[in-house]
Amino acid sequence: MTMTEPRIDWDATFEEALATLRAYLRIDTSNPPGGERAACEFLGGILEREGVPFELYDAGDARVSLRAALRGNGARPPLLLLNHTDVVPVQREYWDEEPFGGAVRDGEVWGRGALDMKGLGVAELTALLLLRRTGQPLARDVVFLAVADEEAGGRRGIEWLAEHHPETLEAEYVINEGGGGSTELFGVERPVFTVGTAEKGPLWLRLVAEGRPGHGSIPHEDNALDRLVRALGRLQAWEREPDLSPVLAEYFARLERAGVYRGGTELGELTQTAERDPRVRALLTNTISATTASAGVKHNVIPGRAEATIDCRLLPGVAADDFEREVADVIDDPKVAIERVFAGYSETSAHDTELFAVIEAVARELVEDAVVTPGLTAGFTDSRVFRDRGAVAYGFSGGLTPPELARTVHGHNERITLDGFRLSCQMIYEVARRMCAA
Repeated sequence: MTMTEPRIDWDATFEEALATLRAYLRIDTSNPPGGERAACEFLGGILEREGVPFELYDAGDARVSLRAALRGNGARPPLLLLNHTDVVPVQREYWDEEPFGGAVRDGEVWGRGALDMKGLGVAELTALLLLRRTGQPLARDVVFLAVADEEAGGRRGIEWLAEHHPETLEAEYVINEGGGGSTELFGVERPVFTVGTAEKGPLWLRLVAEGRPGHGSIPHEDNALDRLVRALGRLQAWEREPDLSPVLAEYFARLERAGVYRGGTELGELTQTAERDPRVRALLTNTISATTASAGVKHNVIPGRAEATIDCRLLPGVAADDFEREVADVIDDPKVAIERVFAGYSETSAHDTELFAVIEAVARELVEDAVVTPGLTAGFTDSRVFRDRGAVAYGFSGGLTPPELARTVHGHNERITLDGFRLSCQMIYEVARRMCAA
């Protein structure tokens, strides 16, 4: 391991960061409703004690975002450390620990947001504080941006800031969620850091079927619920062609060279892998998931209206308008209306950049035998707003997570290992230090 300059007492730094994370996890920012003001007041209290100036941006109804910055000499554009303060809701009855308790058990920190993404948020905060405390000369501003509403599409967070305060988003490089380190991939135990340089675009649609209500004892052909079920069935049976994006081709090529992936990197070979691996299938195709459905008022009443929501995720380069037209063609029923709830699009960030090179160097110095590769994120993040503004935005957590823990994101018993969190703090700090040193 290469020592950083100046030297950091990582034992003391980690204990402080862990205490911060545990306290942060106890703040319930489930979205809906969000209530991110409480999170920003918590983070702001830390920044205030450290003498770091910050601003709060209120989108209404306690939907607050926070921005803090360490000033550089202006020689280079800012590096922005991006995170979101909201989390998805929980079902407490399925958790083995209180989801907003910040418990430490068996070398892991438990809590909603530990991985998505309060852990990385605290690692980014730690990097900012260390740069402040050590007084290192900076060639660029280092910006810490904690935003609201990411889990619901960012309309009260990043998109609100882009519309009302675009000056807060100025950056050359952005580090955010959307990539991660894994202790095991494709059954091979080797540390792999995936740097998210691209992500699929969200397209959330509502399907509304209307028909003739009536008594359940007399079936007829204009049952709204039957119509909706047929529409969903057609979508489920729709086989969409796989496609190998350039970033995904690079991802599998690097993994193959490292001996992590052995299934072949041509599209046909990857398609065979996708048949048994849902994650690969999601990376190769435009996906559709039915997520909610509602209809009816009583057991013996044929409903006059039925609706469902579908979550579509589109490959880079696929336009939402084009895919929505394809959905309508597949459903092929004028009595099923398609309403757009939300759509997002993201450009791809190149991986032949200074930031990628620094990440690669730091990862290989801190983790023996590490593999670093660009990758495609199956979900979407706030990075899309920065990419579309011309910034290079990467998903990079800096930590290592076992696959069984990675599956707890948006699920039950979400948690992060102590070792993974410590590594994330070290990695984010060292990358930020090298990127910003004067």
